[in-house]
Amino acid sequence: MNVHEFQAKSLFAQFGVPVPRGKEITSPEAATAWANELNTPVFVVKAQIHAGGRGKAGGVKITKDKGAVAGLAKELIGKTLVTHQTGPKGRKVHRLLMEEGANISKELYLSLLVDRDTGWPMFIASTEGGMEIEVVAEKTPEKIIKESVDPAVGFQGHNGRNVAFALGLQNIEPAVINPFVQMLGNLYRLFMEKHAALVEINPLIITKEKTLVALDGKVSFDDNGLFKHEDVQKMRDLNEEEPLEIEANENNLNYIKLDGNIGCMVNGAGLAMATMDVIKLAGSEPANFLDVGGGATKETVAAGFRILLKDPNVKGVFINIFGGIVRCDRIAHGVIEAAKEVKIAVPLVVRLQGTNAEEGRKLLAESGLKLDAANDLWEAAQKIVKLTGKAA
Repeated sequence: MNVHEFQAKSLFAQFGVPVPRGKEITSPEAATAWANELNTPVFVVKAQIHAGGRGKAGGVKITKDKGAVAGLAKELIGKTLVTHQTGPKGRKVHRLLMEEGANISKELYLSLLVDRDTGWPMFIASTEGGMEIEVVAEKTPEKIIKESVDPAVGFQGHNGRNVAFALGLQNIEPAVINPFVQMLGNLYRLFMEKHAALVEINPLIITKEKTLVALDGKVSFDDNGLFKHEDVQKMRDLNEEEPLEIEANENNLNYIKLDGNIGCMVNGAGLAMATMDVIKLAGSEPANFLDVGGGATKETVAAGFRILLKDPNVKGVFINIFGGIVRCDRIAHGVIEAAKEVKIAVPLVVRLQGTNAEEGRKLLAESGLKLDAANDLWEAAQKIVKLTGKAA
C-alpha cells in the first residue's frame, strides 16, 4: 500500500526524521489560513498523488507571495496530472501538501528496501539527489551506494557511517555526519516497526544552515503486515486506487488491471505470468493479472469473472486453470454462477487441466455457455487472440 507524501512525512516526524513544516490542504481557504500560520519567506504547494514526476507535470508550485497560495491551490485541486508513472489517463488531484521552503546547499538520494538476493534490509544512497534513481543507476552506476543491515543484529552505527563516508559527507559537510547516522537509524526503525516495503527520500537535503531535511518522502507498506497497523490502514486513499482492484481486494483476489484487451483468470502467480506472456507471443495484450489462488471457491471465482467483464477494455476472456490445489470443477461452477448474473458478450476460451478437469469441462459443456475449449496452452492463446483480434 502506498501513502501520500504528507502522510510519509508525518511518519518521518514521528520517528525523528527532520521534515519541513507542512500541512495537508484541501481548499484554497485552507491554503490561505495555513500560509498565515506558516509565515515563511517561501511557500511550496505540492499536488498529492501516488506517482512520481509531479514537478515535471506542473504539480509543484513555489511562491514568495503569501497572497498567491490560494490561487495556486485552486489551480491544482481537481487538476489531472499526467506523469511517467500515472499512464496517459493521469491522476486527479484531491489534496495538496503546503510547506515551507528550504535553503538548499546539497541534494542527496536515500532509500531503504529489502534486497531480494539476501532478504536483508538495504540502504541505497547517492550524491545525485533529485534525480530518478533508475536514471542514475543506468548512466552512472558507480554513484549508487549500497549498505545491507543484518536483521538479526539490527542497525548499527557503522552502517550509518559507511553510507555517510561513501557519500563523502566528510568533505561536503562534516557537521551533518552524526545527525545523518542517527537519521538512518530512525529510518530503519520506521521500516521495521511499520512493516514498510520501501522508504525513500529524494531529495534529502543539506541546508545552508548545515541541517538535514527530508524535502520529499515516499513510503510503501507490505500489505501482509497492514493488519498490525490500524494507523497505517487509515492512510489508505481509495481515490488513488483502481476501482476494480479495490473490488478484487474485497473478494480476496490478486488482481492488477493492465492496458490490454484479453481478460485472464488463472490459478497461481507463475502460471498467470506465463499466460500473459503467451498472449503477447500470440499477438495481443493481457488486460489484467488475476490469480484466483489455491483456495478459490466458486464464489471468489464468480467475483473474479464479474470483475473481468466490468473492464470495458476486455474484448475476450481466457480462463487457464491447472487443477492442483484448486479443482477444475470448482472453477467451472464459479464461471457458471457468474454467467447467471452477468451477460457474457465477449468470446470465452477455457483451458482446464489437472484435478477434476473432465468434470469441469463437462459442467461447462452442459451449461449452455458459448465458449471455446482447448487443452494446449499455445492453442488456447491463439484461439482467444483470433476471436478478439490483435491488440491495437
